[in-house]
Amino acid sequence: MVKPFVPQLVYFEPRALEYDLGRKLEKKFLDQGIEIRHTTSHNQVRDLPGDNDFQKYRNAKSTLVVGLRKTLKFDTSKPSAEYAIPLATGCMGHCHYCYLQTTMGSKPYIRTYVNTDEIFDAAEGYMKERVPEITRFEASCTSDIVGVDHLTHSLKRAIEFFGKSEHGLLRFVTKFAHVDHLLDADHQGRTRFRFSINDNYMIKYFEPGTSRLDERIEAAIKVAEAGYPLGFIIAPIYLHEGWQEGYTEMLDKLEAELPAFAKKDLTFELIQHRFTKPAKRVIQKNYPMSKLELDESKRKYKWGRYGIGKYVYTDNEQEQIKDTIQSKLATLFPEAKVEYFT
Repeated sequence: MVKPFVPQLVYFEPRALEYDLGRKLEKKFLDQGIEIRHTTSHNQVRDLPGDNDFQKYRNAKSTLVVGLRKTLKFDTSKPSAEYAIPLATGCMGHCHYCYLQTTMGSKPYIRTYVNTDEIFDAAEGYMKERVPEITRFEASCTSDIVGVDHLTHSLKRAIEFFGKSEHGLLRFVTKFAHVDHLLDADHQGRTRFRFSINDNYMIKYFEPGTSRLDERIEAAIKVAEAGYPLGFIIAPIYLHEGWQEGYTEMLDKLEAELPAFAKKDLTFELIQHRFTKPAKRVIQKNYPMSKLELDESKRKYKWGRYGIGKYVYTDNEQEQIKDTIQSKLATLFPEAKVEYFT
């Protein structure tokens, strides 16, 4: 079982200790005997331990930077939500395929932001712009927020903030089972709690440092019992040898273990494996022994945002994915909604 994340090293930005959450975190880490350093900015974290890039990368993934979210302009988050709400950045997991490999670049450490009231005020402004429409906010675009929230409780505060809102909904997704502190949050049904799931082959070979499938399903049952709307992201759907059997077995297991009431308001999002050329370079550098298939000649090239194209499965392979997984979902979860396949 993967234990909750405990940083090996913590950096504080100067103004972080002006905020209540910053002071609480400092006391928590001092009490735990964790090494604390100070930095003028997260961009100046340059003295991470390690004799080479390989070691420094792994040490960075166990490093936490406590600071302020200075930019309160929210990014869009299609197709999941209208906006991404920034509570944290980075992830302690080691998923070989993750897009954070490239978006985080040379700064793969985890960052948490202590000016949560300012972030919530900005969210309020976005909601007012769209009244009477409902505005959805995604809390896990740049992080696995659940993986760090047992330390900060920023996500719990966000859940309760949206629980009181009239025109906002919160969404996030996680690969971690450390959800107990979120079960008593006053969510008022306005937060959809989603789990990223995959077959055992994918979790074993490509998702080190994350909770196992059994643990994620067990956590999902707790979340459903706490009254949260529940969802699952099947991602990335990866065509390994025996993939059809692997994903069928995963969905059979999910159907067998979820209680009936949890299947009433259930969503699924389906995301095929894709990669960019920059991502391929970073993955091969950080995980040189990875078995991840990254052969451009076997893929279809698809233009992406900002002019950076991605390599996706061929049209025929995508149809195979839809036929296999969507037909299985229709049989096992007839009341569930498949929100998209991308």
